[in-house]
Amino acid sequence: MTIELVDGKAGTAHISSEDKAIIHQAKFGAGDMVFEWGDAMSCTMQSANKAVIGTGCASIQGLDWHITNPETVTIQSGSSGKNRNDIICAHYHRETSTGVEKVELVAFKGVPSDAAAVDPTIPSAKILNGAADAYMPLWRIPLTGITAGTPVRLFNKRYALWDSVTLERQIWHGPYGMTVHIAKVGMMAFAFGNTSFLSDINTNGLIVHETMAAGFLPEGQGAILLEGVNGQHGALSFDSGGKVTVSGSMNSGYYFRVCGCWPVK
Repeated sequence: MTIELVDGKAGTAHISSEDKAIIHQAKFGAGDMVFEWGDAMSCTMQSANKAVIGTGCASIQGLDWHITNPETVTIQSGSSGKNRNDIICAHYHRETSTGVEKVELVAFKGVPSDAAAVDPTIPSAKILNGAADAYMPLWRIPLTGITAGTPVRLFNKRYALWDSVTLERQIWHGPYGMTVHIAKVGMMAFAFGNTSFLSDINTNGLIVHETMAAGFLPEGQGAILLEGVNGQHGALSFDSGGKVTVSGSMNSGYYFRVCGCWPVK
Protein backbone atom coordinates (compact mmCIF):
# COMPACT_ATOMS: atom_id res chain seq x y z
CA MET A 1 0.00 0.00 0.00
CA THR A 2 1.44 3.35 -1.05
CA ILE A 3 -0.97 5.58 0.93
CA GLU A 4 -0.15 6.18 4.58
CA LEU A 5 -1.70 8.39 7.25
CA VAL A 6 1.63 9.30 8.74
CA ASP A 7 0.23 11.13 11.80
CA GLY A 8 -2.52 8.58 12.42
CA LYS A 9 -2.63 5.71 14.89
CA ALA A 10 -1.69 2.41 13.27
CA GLY A 11 -1.45 0.13 16.28
CA THR A 12 2.28 -0.29 15.73
CA ALA A 13 5.33 1.90 15.30
CA HIS A 14 5.14 3.10 11.72
CA ILE A 15 6.59 6.64 11.41
CA SER A 16 10.08 6.50 9.89
CA SER A 17 12.72 9.13 9.27
CA GLU A 18 11.86 8.75 5.58
CA ASP A 19 8.27 9.82 6.35
CA LYS A 20 9.63 12.79 8.27
CA ALA A 21 11.98 13.84 5.46
CA ILE A 22 9.30 13.57 2.76
CA ILE A 23 6.80 15.71 4.67
CA HIS A 24 9.43 18.27 5.70
CA GLN A 25 10.65 18.65 2.11
CA ALA A 26 7.07 19.01 0.83
CA LYS A 27 6.26 21.75 3.35
CA PHE A 28 9.49 23.70 3.62
CA GLY A 29 11.67 22.74 0.64
CA ALA A 30 14.27 20.11 -0.13
CA GLY A 31 17.28 22.29 0.61
CA ASP A 32 19.41 22.19 3.74
CA MET A 33 18.63 25.00 6.16
CA VAL A 34 19.50 26.44 9.56
CA PHE A 35 16.69 28.04 11.54
CA GLU A 36 16.84 31.25 13.56
CA TRP A 37 17.09 29.54 16.97
CA GLY A 38 19.76 29.70 19.63
CA ASP A 39 23.04 30.92 18.16
CA ALA A 40 21.90 29.87 14.64
CA MET A 41 25.03 27.67 14.56
CA SER A 42 27.43 30.59 14.69
CA CYS A 43 31.13 29.86 14.20
CA THR A 44 34.01 31.42 16.10
CA MET A 45 37.68 30.49 16.01
CA GLN A 46 38.82 29.63 19.53
CA SER A 47 42.32 29.16 18.11
CA ALA A 48 43.89 28.40 14.73
CA ASN A 49 42.99 24.74 15.31
CA LYS A 50 39.61 24.94 17.02
CA ALA A 51 36.33 26.21 15.59
CA VAL A 52 33.37 26.49 17.97
CA ILE A 53 29.89 25.96 16.48
CA GLY A 54 27.13 27.52 18.54
CA THR A 55 23.71 26.16 19.41
CA GLY A 56 21.09 25.91 16.71
CA CYS A 57 18.40 23.93 14.94
CA ALA A 58 18.75 22.75 11.34
CA SER A 59 17.47 20.38 8.68
CA ILE A 60 19.56 18.19 6.39
CA GLN A 61 17.46 17.05 3.43
CA GLY A 62 14.32 17.23 5.55
CA LEU A 63 15.71 15.54 8.69
CA ASP A 64 15.77 17.90 11.67
CA TRP A 65 18.71 18.04 14.07
CA HIS A 66 19.96 20.48 16.69
CA ILE A 67 22.92 21.49 18.84
CA THR A 68 22.02 22.29 22.45
CA ASN A 69 25.56 23.03 23.65
CA PRO A 70 28.41 24.52 21.58
CA GLU A 71 30.50 21.95 19.71
CA THR A 72 34.23 22.17 18.94
CA VAL A 73 35.62 21.10 15.56
CA THR A 74 39.33 20.50 15.07
CA ILE A 75 41.01 22.28 12.14
CA GLN A 76 44.36 20.89 11.02
CA SER A 77 47.23 23.36 11.11
CA GLY A 78 47.90 25.40 8.00
CA SER A 79 51.18 25.41 6.07
CA SER A 80 53.54 28.37 6.02
CA GLY A 81 53.25 30.28 2.74
CA LYS A 82 50.21 28.29 1.58
CA ASN A 83 46.49 29.09 1.29
CA ARG A 84 43.79 26.57 2.15
CA ASN A 85 40.03 26.39 2.60
CA ASP A 86 38.50 23.88 5.01
CA ILE A 87 34.76 23.23 5.11
CA ILE A 88 32.88 22.35 8.32
CA CYS A 89 29.88 20.12 7.56
CA ALA A 90 27.10 18.33 9.35
CA HIS A 91 27.54 14.64 8.53
CA TYR A 92 24.44 12.44 8.43
CA HIS A 93 25.20 8.72 8.77
CA ARG A 94 22.95 5.68 8.80
CA GLU A 95 24.39 2.41 10.10
CA THR A 96 23.35 -0.03 7.39
CA SER A 97 23.25 -3.06 9.68
CA THR A 98 20.96 -1.51 12.31
CA GLY A 99 19.35 1.47 10.59
CA VAL A 100 20.48 3.74 13.45
CA GLU A 101 21.00 7.33 12.26
CA LYS A 102 23.06 10.19 13.68
CA VAL A 103 24.51 13.61 12.84
CA GLU A 104 27.96 14.86 13.78
CA LEU A 105 30.23 17.73 12.77
CA VAL A 106 33.26 17.08 10.55
CA ALA A 107 35.85 19.22 8.77
CA PHE A 108 36.89 18.59 5.17
CA LYS A 109 40.50 19.65 4.63
CA GLY A 110 41.27 21.60 1.49
CA VAL A 111 44.43 21.31 -0.61
CA PRO A 112 47.21 23.81 0.30
CA SER A 113 47.95 26.13 -2.62
CA ASP A 114 50.41 28.86 -3.55
CA ALA A 115 47.53 30.57 -5.39
CA ALA A 116 43.98 31.31 -4.27
CA ALA A 117 42.53 28.59 -2.06
CA VAL A 118 39.82 26.32 -3.49
CA ASP A 119 37.09 24.61 -1.47
CA PRO A 120 37.43 20.85 -1.05
CA THR A 121 34.83 18.71 -2.81
CA ILE A 122 31.93 17.75 -0.55
CA PRO A 123 30.30 14.39 -1.43
CA SER A 124 26.76 14.77 -2.75
CA ALA A 125 24.16 12.08 -2.04
CA LYS A 126 20.41 11.89 -1.45
CA ILE A 127 19.16 10.34 1.79
CA LEU A 128 15.75 9.55 0.26
CA ASN A 129 17.55 7.65 -2.51
CA GLY A 130 19.08 5.35 0.09
CA ALA A 131 22.38 7.11 0.80
CA ALA A 132 23.93 6.10 4.12
CA ASP A 133 26.00 9.29 4.25
CA ALA A 134 25.15 12.90 3.40
CA TYR A 135 26.78 16.22 4.15
CA MET A 136 25.51 19.73 4.85
CA PRO A 137 28.15 22.49 4.44
CA LEU A 138 28.04 25.00 7.28
CA TRP A 139 31.19 27.12 7.36
CA ARG A 140 34.29 27.79 5.27
CA ILE A 141 37.48 28.27 7.30
CA PRO A 142 40.07 30.15 5.22
CA LEU A 143 43.69 29.63 6.22
CA THR A 144 46.54 31.88 5.14
CA GLY A 145 49.74 30.21 6.19
CA ILE A 146 49.19 29.06 9.77
CA THR A 147 46.60 31.78 10.47
CA ALA A 148 42.88 30.99 10.37
CA GLY A 149 40.76 33.78 8.93
CA THR A 150 37.17 34.81 9.57
CA PRO A 151 34.70 31.92 9.05
CA VAL A 152 32.35 32.30 6.05
CA ARG A 153 28.75 31.12 6.39
CA LEU A 154 27.65 28.63 3.71
CA PHE A 155 24.14 27.66 4.80
CA ASN A 156 20.73 29.20 4.21
CA LYS A 157 19.34 30.71 7.40
CA ARG A 158 15.57 30.55 7.74
CA TYR A 159 13.46 32.69 10.03
CA ALA A 160 10.11 31.67 11.52
CA LEU A 161 8.07 30.01 8.78
CA TRP A 162 5.36 32.63 8.86
CA ASP A 163 7.81 35.54 8.84
CA SER A 164 7.48 37.40 5.55
CA VAL A 165 8.37 40.89 6.81
CA THR A 166 11.74 40.61 8.59
CA LEU A 167 14.42 42.45 6.62
CA GLU A 168 17.87 40.86 6.36
CA ARG A 169 20.62 43.01 4.88
CA GLN A 170 24.31 42.65 4.17
CA ILE A 171 27.08 43.92 1.91
CA TRP A 172 28.25 41.34 -0.61
CA HIS A 173 31.88 41.50 -1.73
CA GLY A 174 31.86 40.57 -5.41
CA PRO A 175 34.47 40.32 -8.18
CA TYR A 176 36.82 43.11 -9.24
CA GLY A 177 36.61 44.68 -5.78
CA MET A 178 32.94 45.60 -6.13
CA THR A 179 30.60 45.75 -3.13
CA VAL A 180 26.85 45.33 -3.49
CA HIS A 181 24.07 46.01 -0.99
CA ILE A 182 21.73 43.02 -0.87
CA ALA A 183 18.60 42.48 1.19
CA LYS A 184 16.01 39.75 1.70
CA VAL A 185 12.38 39.91 2.78
CA GLY A 186 10.63 36.57 3.06
CA MET A 187 11.63 34.55 0.01
CA MET A 188 12.62 37.52 -2.19
CA ALA A 189 16.11 39.00 -2.46
CA PHE A 190 17.10 42.41 -3.83
CA ALA A 191 20.30 44.16 -4.93
CA PHE A 192 20.45 47.96 -4.91
CA GLY A 193 22.63 51.04 -4.51
CA ASN A 194 25.83 51.94 -6.37
CA THR A 195 29.12 50.18 -6.86
CA SER A 196 32.47 50.60 -8.62
CA PHE A 197 35.40 48.43 -9.68
CA LEU A 198 39.11 48.31 -8.90
CA SER A 199 39.99 47.36 -12.49
CA ASP A 200 38.41 47.47 -15.95
CA ILE A 201 36.09 44.66 -17.03
CA ASN A 202 35.68 43.45 -20.60
CA THR A 203 34.26 39.96 -20.71
CA ASN A 204 31.37 37.89 -22.00
CA GLY A 205 30.52 35.14 -19.55
CA LEU A 206 33.54 34.95 -17.25
CA ILE A 207 33.06 32.66 -14.23
CA VAL A 208 34.76 34.22 -11.19
CA HIS A 209 36.01 32.80 -7.89
CA GLU A 210 33.60 34.84 -5.75
CA THR A 211 30.25 33.21 -4.94
CA MET A 212 26.86 34.68 -4.08
CA ALA A 213 26.20 34.95 -0.35
CA ALA A 214 24.58 31.98 1.36
CA GLY A 215 20.97 32.72 2.18
CA PHE A 216 20.61 34.76 -1.03
CA LEU A 217 20.97 31.87 -3.48
CA PRO A 218 18.23 31.78 -6.15
CA GLU A 219 15.83 28.95 -6.87
CA GLY A 220 17.21 28.76 -10.39
CA GLN A 221 19.06 31.74 -11.83
CA GLY A 222 19.48 35.23 -10.45
CA ALA A 223 20.87 38.39 -12.02
CA ILE A 224 22.14 41.82 -11.02
CA LEU A 225 22.14 44.54 -13.68
CA LEU A 226 24.77 47.28 -13.67
CA GLU A 227 24.31 50.67 -15.39
CA GLY A 228 27.23 53.09 -15.38
CA VAL A 229 27.08 56.86 -15.23
CA ASN A 230 29.40 56.72 -18.26
CA GLY A 231 26.81 54.81 -20.32
CA GLN A 232 28.41 51.39 -19.94
CA HIS A 233 26.38 48.34 -18.95
CA GLY A 234 27.04 44.91 -17.51
CA ALA A 235 25.51 42.13 -15.48
CA LEU A 236 26.25 39.47 -12.90
CA SER A 237 24.37 36.18 -13.13
CA PHE A 238 24.47 33.42 -10.53
CA ASP A 239 22.99 29.97 -10.08
CA SER A 240 21.52 28.08 -7.13
CA GLY A 241 24.98 26.84 -6.18
CA GLY A 242 26.32 30.41 -5.91
CA LYS A 243 28.50 30.37 -9.06
CA VAL A 244 28.83 33.93 -10.40
CA THR A 245 29.32 34.88 -14.08
CA VAL A 246 30.30 38.40 -15.21
CA SER A 247 29.41 39.94 -18.57
CA GLY A 248 29.92 43.43 -20.02
CA SER A 249 32.42 46.21 -20.57
CA MET A 250 32.75 48.38 -17.48
CA ASN A 251 35.61 50.66 -16.56
CA SER A 252 36.97 51.42 -13.13
CA GLY A 253 36.67 54.94 -11.79
CA TYR A 254 32.92 55.24 -12.42
CA TYR A 255 29.85 54.50 -10.37
CA PHE A 256 27.39 51.88 -11.58
CA ARG A 257 23.77 51.72 -10.47
CA VAL A 258 22.80 48.28 -9.14
CA CYS A 259 19.44 46.61 -9.72
CA GLY A 260 18.36 43.03 -9.07
CA CYS A 261 15.47 40.97 -7.72
CA TRP A 262 15.13 37.18 -7.47
CA PRO A 263 13.32 34.47 -5.46
CA VAL A 264 15.59 32.65 -3.03
CA LYS A 265 15.52 28.92 -2.47
